Amino acid sequence: MKQKISEILKEQIEKSDYPIVGAKYNNEYKNLDDIVEETGKIELIDINSKEGMKIYRRTLTYIMGMAFWNIFPEADVTVEYQLSNAMYCTIENMEVTSEILEKIKQEMREIIKQDLRIEKKVMSREDAEKFFAQNDSSKGRLQLDSESKQDINMYFCKDYFNYFYEVIATHTGATPIFDLQKYSGGFLLRYPSSNNVEALPEFKETKKLLWALQEYESIYKILNVVNIYKLNKIVKENKIKDLILLSEALHEKKISQIADKIANRKNVKMVLIAGPSSSGKTTFAQRLGIQLRINGLKPVTISVDNYFVERKDTPINEKGECDFECIEAIDTELFNKHLIALLNGEEVEMPEFDFHEGTKRYNGNKLKLHDDEILVIEGIHCLNDKLTSKIPQEQKYKVYISALTVLNMDRFNRISTTDTRLIRRIVRDNQFRGYNAAQTIATWDNVNRGEEKNIFPYQEEADVIFNTSLIYELGVLKTEVEPLLKEITNDQPQYAEAQRLLEILRYFEPISKDIVPSHSLLKEFLGGGDFKG
Repeated sequence: MKQKISEILKEQIEKSDYPIVGAKYNNEYKNLDDIVEETGKIELIDINSKEGMKIYRRTLTYIMGMAFWNIFPEADVTVEYQLSNAMYCTIENMEVTSEILEKIKQEMREIIKQDLRIEKKVMSREDAEKFFAQNDSSKGRLQLDSESKQDINMYFCKDYFNYFYEVIATHTGATPIFDLQKYSGGFLLRYPSSNNVEALPEFKETKKLLWALQEYESIYKILNVVNIYKLNKIVKENKIKDLILLSEALHEKKISQIADKIANRKNVKMVLIAGPSSSGKTTFAQRLGIQLRINGLKPVTISVDNYFVERKDTPINEKGECDFECIEAIDTELFNKHLIALLNGEEVEMPEFDFHEGTKRYNGNKLKLHDDEILVIEGIHCLNDKLTSKIPQEQKYKVYISALTVLNMDRFNRISTTDTRLIRRIVRDNQFRGYNAAQTIATWDNVNRGEEKNIFPYQEEADVIFNTSLIYELGVLKTEVEPLLKEITNDQPQYAEAQRLLEILRYFEPISKDIVPSHSLLKEFLGGGDFKG
């Protein structure tokens, strides 16, 4: 017998300590109003979970859109990026004022207080074409551009409608805690953390990160590539080579500028590079090295991985396992001793860490730094001053890199930086490590937790932020990653994430990897590039 999930598990939903906002049915994300077989495996998702808070955030975005539609229907609101526990939004055709935000906030509170039903409607392509002919709106229209998509989904609440490619809640009352805050020419839509769903966390400014995002967005606005529709149009018109060359030229220009800044700081003796997984650190470091050479500086690389403490001294995490990602897992005392010696012109025998035995080995690898040489160090702790505590600040130049995605699906659906990195990693892991997509996805949460603890808190300590994203990359990665994701079956717990990523990728026109330049940072994940890991 088929029923709505909300009907099958009505009692559990009502008795839950936290609002239930979605479900997994046979390892696939579902709306609570989706109709399923009672005999299937159903897992409820509440807001006190990572996925539940994502649904909370999307639902809150829907309510914000509805509030603007009710009060200022002419406003062209765009959800731009995630900053801390907030979404940074802009209004293209209106000045953001405190008065406007207060009115929207009051309207959102009223919508939430009424606990209105958000109804998911599924239309055929034919019915959807008629619907859009009658409603002059871009919301959800992207679905018609995907020829493989037969069912067109829209979410309705009273007279308002919008589209989200992922699940949202069935009632507006599920998102009571939020705030709107004027910020940097736009505003922040703030929401709780899954760690504490009953209060808003303190907003921590990330001015350098915002500047980096805005810089890239402004460039792509000039190129008229701000969403998937614009990108797909360029692909269909066979103009993608020009966009690829422009994207790659932007990377080269920014890397050159970073090298110039390093060279112009006469006291800098080391470059410290950090960034989350699949940011492209290896290729970036090598390309930066070329630009440093042009400035008369020869890069000398040191691997922090050779400075782990002895295995018996490795800290233990809450699961009782060795925590190799914390700063205490690094022998910072020895690391700093060797750095000081090198900077003083002394010769140092460098350790090589034996990961099998869990100990440092000294195999006669000696290093001495010459006047025209500069240390280049890459690692997760490189922005944390505890790693290089004995080195004066003026001798350090810190670079934070990440794939800061600025391409949106439409005004309300953004593509997260985390998803871009995960897609990169799935392709790379399969290409170079022999892992399948399920294995990569299975470890992704642990990777993210390490980043949230050891990398993200220090990103504003960087002297410069480099955005490694390429506006065209998901069109290229699509053809590589789709077959890998489709190998995951619905009896595997990673199926939900695989289907979610496939839903994102279905909207991209494929781009051949053969036209990606050999020096591109993207080749770090595709293989066949000029730079080796």
